[in-house]
Amino acid sequence: MQLMAKHYFLFPFFILVSFFGLSAQSTDSPEGRWRTIDDETGETKSIVEIYEQDGAYFGRIAEILTNRRDAICEKCSGERKDQPVLGMVIVEDLKPSGDYWKGGTILDPQKGATYKLSAWFEEDPNTLFIRGKHWTGLFRTQKWLRE
Repeated sequence: MQLMAKHYFLFPFFILVSFFGLSAQSTDSPEGRWRTIDDETGETKSIVEIYEQDGAYFGRIAEILTNRRDAICEKCSGERKDQPVLGMVIVEDLKPSGDYWKGGTILDPQKGATYKLSAWFEEDPNTLFIRGKHWTGLFRTQKWLRE
């Protein structure tokens, strides 16, 4: 009987440990909603929702936080030309590589420019660093904050 009482005590303990372990793991991923901070102006521009699909990460503009909520991608090329920015997928095919993610692309709808993409956390899993490298060799780094 005393042995059974110990098992009843351990069961809730394991449930709590499992729950907190799972929630810690979820912050080791770029999945979620991120508040974008423009690296040139410091302005908060949008909320990007990053999601996993077939082993890669993609991100769409879920909210526009500027006064241009009806913005269209005037400078984009191809099928994105003159399309609404709201709902547009701007992060594509970002894949895990050790403790960061790379290999994807990111679109700057304001400039119509596409950059090779890498992303990482430094110390805080609520701050995602986004680095886009343009084919010209220039790169930009933004800090995105978890919503």
